[in-house]
Amino acid sequence: MEIKVERGKPTPEELAAVVALVQARAAAAEAEAEEPPAARPAGWSEPARNLPRAMPRPTPTAWRMSSRPGGAA
Repeated sequence: MEIKVERGKPTPEELAAVVALVQARAAAAEAEAEEPPAARPAGWSEPARNLPRAMPRPTPTAWRMSSRPGGAA
């Protein structure tokens, strides 16, 4: 990997900070790529979505709560 400074004169500390950031992001991307896709639950299959919750009481605004994932107004 090559990092090229296009403008300005960064200090050695600033360059070290940029290199550390780039390395950390590359390591995170690599770790994410190695993780099997089945290990991460999909939005509709998350366990928190499937917990039973109280049905909305019949009120004029009950339709709002029926479409929200947490059921909160």
